[in-house]
Amino acid sequence: MSLTLYDTMARKKRPFVPANPRRVTMYVCGPTVYNYSHIGNFRPVVVFDVLFRVLRRIYGESAVLYAANVTDVDDKINAKAAEEGVPIGEITDRYLAAYNGDAQALGALMPTAQPRATQTMAAIIAMIGRLVHNNSAYAAEGHVLFDTQAYGDYGKLSGRPLDEMIAGARVEVAPYKRHPADFVLWKPSKPGEPEWESPWGPGRPGWHIECTAMIEQELGLPIDIHGGGIDLVFPHHENELAQGMCADPGGNGGHAGYAHYWLHNGFLNMADEKMSKSLGNVTLAHDLLKLQPGEVIRWALLAAHYRQPLAWTDDALSQARNSLDHLYGVLGRARHIEAGGSGALLEDQLEPLLDDLNTPAGMFLLKKLANDLDAAVRKDTGAAPAIKQDLLALAEVMGFLTQDPQVWFQGGADAGLKIEIDALIAARDAARAAKDWGEADRIRAELTALNIEVMDGPAGATWRMKEQA
Repeated sequence: MSLTLYDTMARKKRPFVPANPRRVTMYVCGPTVYNYSHIGNFRPVVVFDVLFRVLRRIYGESAVLYAANVTDVDDKINAKAAEEGVPIGEITDRYLAAYNGDAQALGALMPTAQPRATQTMAAIIAMIGRLVHNNSAYAAEGHVLFDTQAYGDYGKLSGRPLDEMIAGARVEVAPYKRHPADFVLWKPSKPGEPEWESPWGPGRPGWHIECTAMIEQELGLPIDIHGGGIDLVFPHHENELAQGMCADPGGNGGHAGYAHYWLHNGFLNMADEKMSKSLGNVTLAHDLLKLQPGEVIRWALLAAHYRQPLAWTDDALSQARNSLDHLYGVLGRARHIEAGGSGALLEDQLEPLLDDLNTPAGMFLLKKLANDLDAAVRKDTGAAPAIKQDLLALAEVMGFLTQDPQVWFQGGADAGLKIEIDALIAARDAARAAKDWGEADRIRAELTALNIEVMDGPAGATWRMKEQA
């Protein structure tokens, strides 16, 4: 199978060829855990989860190593801990557990590794020491800064001149900097903040060096794929790349490489604005999951190509629910069919995803397979087992159809209501068998009053909870 991915560095799609097909490595920038994460933070989670699943299908589950970091020390975490009067670990543990729970509810597999900055401090300090030794970083007034002039390709990833990058970014002006674009690798902690001992005095690391050190420690450099949101291209990924390339024994960009492929997902927009806490237009995934099944939210997040902006609206969620109801409805009607047979070739099933993770095309194929399965069940052509196998195989790689259809449709009913409904369905079936159509219609009306929709199929009647108006 041939996978192609759009590489931000190359500005084009490239065939994906891992350095070692028996050890495929991917790193994605993860959360800063000081609060619940908004739904925009979860777009890269589900996008790169699909890529993780595709890679595992191609190369084997044990061959793919996927690390997604956790930033568990920074100004916002410190402020939250000070506000509550607790250690930062209490804040970060709480919100990391919530983040992982939300990601799981959205169908995301756990990464192979989830390194935390506070648990990588020795590697961070050692990497800073190498950069200083290589004359790629310098100490000044209790800080250590990366010298951007030491890396000749600085700016290559974002493709913008250095002066333009400085003008478009929030660059801290400080008298101890040699160049305005130089960025902090180590800084003194403020009174009362967490600190770690280092050769340059007590303090804590800058944001960019954390990822570079975690990548090297967890996966080794260079890695195959580095992913994240488009907003991270500059300065975060640009700075990561410069550090990683200059931290080898030769220094000054002599490293064999940092990441062979750079992937970036587009923004999630609300009311034509990028969703962000600073703009106040935030929808927390933790809250949304109380209102919608995780698969519905996942479908909505994958409904546009990952490199394109995604408009987040109530209508997008309604469309996602309708699409999944259709797929689960078909599976429910085909529940008496056992999946099997040769089916289509795996590469045919995955073709949309192999083309730079084209999830909208993958969804189109899911719907086509569902329609084909429905037709095969109705016409009893004998093709249903193979089609069902293809449908389930593609859905698994995309992270959908993970529930039993009955659970999907009846999940909103408690145990007592289910018993009552099942009894009414059985009575209706008996009335229909006796051709007592008046009684069957009366029972159906009673079910409708309970907000229940009855669905008749070849294998008998099933039911679902209607959405509340």
